[in-house]
Amino acid sequence: MSPAGLSFVAALVGLGLAAVAGFALPGAARPAVVGALSAVSGCAALVAGVGALAGQAWSVSLPGVLPLSGLVFAIDPLGGMFVAVTGGVVAAAAVYGVGYTGHGLSGRLPQSVFPVFAAAMLLVPAAATVGALLVCWELMAVASLLLVVTEHRERPEVASAGRWYAVMTHLGFAAILAGLMLFAAAAPGDSFAALRAAAPGMTPGSRTVVFVLVLAGFASKAGIVPLHAWLPRAHPEAPSHVSALMSAAMVNLGIYGIIRVGFDLLGGGARGWWIAVLAVGAVSALYGILQAAVATDLKRLLAHSTTENMGLVLVGVGAAGIFATSGERVLAGLALVAALLHTVNHAAFKTLLFLAAGSVLRATGSRDLDALGGLRARMPATTLLFGVGALAASALPPGTAFVSEWLLLQALVHGLPASGAVTAIAMPLSVAVVALTAGLAVVTFVKAFGTGFLARPRSEAAARAAESPRGMVAGMVLAAGACGVLALAPTVVVSALGRATAIGRLAADPISGNAVTVRLGGVAGALSPLMLAVALLAGVIVVLGALRLLASRRARREARLWDCGAGPPTPRMEYTATSFAEPVQRVFDNVLRPEQDVEVTHADESRYLVAAIEYRRAVPDRVERRLYVPVLTALRAWGRAARGLADGSVHRYLGYGFGAVTVLLIVLAVTR
Repeated sequence: MSPAGLSFVAALVGLGLAAVAGFALPGAARPAVVGALSAVSGCAALVAGVGALAGQAWSVSLPGVLPLSGLVFAIDPLGGMFVAVTGGVVAAAAVYGVGYTGHGLSGRLPQSVFPVFAAAMLLVPAAATVGALLVCWELMAVASLLLVVTEHRERPEVASAGRWYAVMTHLGFAAILAGLMLFAAAAPGDSFAALRAAAPGMTPGSRTVVFVLVLAGFASKAGIVPLHAWLPRAHPEAPSHVSALMSAAMVNLGIYGIIRVGFDLLGGGARGWWIAVLAVGAVSALYGILQAAVATDLKRLLAHSTTENMGLVLVGVGAAGIFATSGERVLAGLALVAALLHTVNHAAFKTLLFLAAGSVLRATGSRDLDALGGLRARMPATTLLFGVGALAASALPPGTAFVSEWLLLQALVHGLPASGAVTAIAMPLSVAVVALTAGLAVVTFVKAFGTGFLARPRSEAAARAAESPRGMVAGMVLAAGACGVLALAPTVVVSALGRATAIGRLAADPISGNAVTVRLGGVAGALSPLMLAVALLAGVIVVLGALRLLASRRARREARLWDCGAGPPTPRMEYTATSFAEPVQRVFDNVLRPEQDVEVTHADESRYLVAAIEYRRAVPDRVERRLYVPVLTALRAWGRAARGLADGSVHRYLGYGFGAVTVLLIVLAVTR
C-alpha cells in the first residue's frame, strides 16, 4: 500500500475511534479525546491528499459491503486535492472544537457525529463507483443535518434551518441519483472506469440530461443560486466549528462532483453545458456578495460570502469547459487551476472567519454586527485573526484570494480573442462580474471588521466580552497560517493543482514558476505575491516613517476634539453595519428591493411632539420570495385539499383503489 493509502486509512480509523469515544466516554473527557483524534486524523488525510497529488495511487475494493456492486474507493490527483483540503479544515476545526464544545456541546450526539461527518467528506472524493459515491454522499448529508440541529431545543430558528436543509439536500440527492442511474444504465457497470468508457456511445440528448441532473444536485450542495436557500439558514445556526466544516469543506464537494462528472466521466461535453455553468456561477457570485454586503448577522454574512466564492469557482469551471470545447487546452487548464486554487483559498479563509465568528458568539452571545464593536481591546487575538481572514477574503494583495482571482482574470482576459461569438460575449461579462464582486467583497469585510471589532462597544455584551480559550485560538491560528502560506507562496499549491487538471481535454501543468514567482504557461503573465507583499510592507513603513518624522518637527499640543457643541460622542453615534451598507443598498436598490418602515409615535399632549421613532429595515431574498414562496404556497394548498380525501371511509378508499386500477388498465390497453 502506498504512503497516501496508509495515511488515508489511518485517517478513517482515527475518525472511527473518535466516533466511538464521543459515544462511550464520560462527558468531561469527550471534547478533548474526540478533538485530539479528529485533529490527528485530519492531518493524516492532509498527508494522504498531498501524496495523491504527487502521484501516489491507492485503491481498495470491498465487494461484500454493498449489494450488487460492492464499494470501491480510489484516490487520484483530483480526488486527492479535495481530500487534502477537507483534512486541513477538519484538523483546524477539531482543535478549535475542544474549547468551543466544552461548554454546552459535549453531548454524545454532537461529539460522536462530528467525526462521522468528517469521515464521510473524506470518502466522497475517494469513491470510485456510483454506489459508493451515493452512499457516502447520503451519509455526509445525514451527519451534517444532525449537527445543524444540535441546538434545536434552545432556538426555534435551528429547527427551521434543519427542515430547509433536510429538504434541499435530499432534493439534490434525488437529482444526483437520477442522473447517475441514467448514466450507469448505459454502461456495463457502475464503476467510474465503466462510465468513462460508455460516455462516448451515449446520445447527445442523454448526456445532456445526465449533466443537467448532476449539475442541479451538486450545485445545490455548493449553495449556488437559486438552490442556495438552505445555506444562509443552516450555516449560521450550526455550531461554529461545524459551520466551518460545512462552508469550507462540504460545499467544495459540490464543485468536485461537477468537475468529476462533467470533465472526467462525460469527457467534456457540449459548449452549452459550460455556458450554463459560467452563467449560474456569475449570478451566484454577484448575488451572494450583494446579500453579504447588506447583512448584519455575522455568520449569515459569511454564509452569503460562501455562495459568492462558490460562484467564482464555477465561473472558472465554466470558462475551462468553454475553452476546452474551443480547443484552447492551455486556457482551459489555467481556468480550472484558478478555480481549484480558489477552492483551496476559500477553504482556508472561510475556516478562519467562521471560527473567529464563533469566538465572538461565545464571548458576547450575539451575531448582530449592529450590537457589537469595541472587541479589539477585549478580544485582541480574535480581532487580529478575523482581520487576517477579512484581508484574505477581500481579494486585495497580499490577501489569499488575490492570487486565485488574478489567475481567473488572466484566463478570462486571455480568452477574449478565442474563437466563437459566445466566448467574445461571455468573457468580458465574466471579467466585469469578477471585478465587481472583488470590490463588493472589500466593502463587505471592511464593514464586518470595522463595525464588529473597532470603535466603541454598542451593547453590554460587547463591553463585557473576554478572549476565548487557548484551544479555540489555536484552531484559528492554524487556519491563519494556511492563509499566510497560500497568500505568500501559492506556487507550493499551484504546481500540484496542475496535475489535478489532467482530465478530459484540459492541459496539465498550465502554470510554472519557482518558489517566488507564478508564471503562466502558453500565455504572457507572471506574478510574485511574496515580492508584492514585501513592496507593500516597505511602502507602509516608508509612509509611516515620513509621517512620524514630520510630526516630530512640530510642537505638539493637546486639545479637545470638536463635537459640534453636542457633547462627547456616544456609541449611538457610531456607524453600524446597517448604516455602512446603506450606500450599497441604494446603488443596487433594484436588485435587492429592501423593505423599510418608519413608525413615528407622537406625544399624547400634542401631535407636534414626537415621543419615539422606530425604523425597521429588511432585505429579503428575492430569489426565495419569487421561487420558493409560490411553490410552498401551492404545496400547502395541495395538502389542505388532500385532507378532504382521507375522511376515514373504507368504501371511499376501496373506490380510490378501484379507480386507480381501472385507469392503469385503460392506459396499458391504449399504449400496447
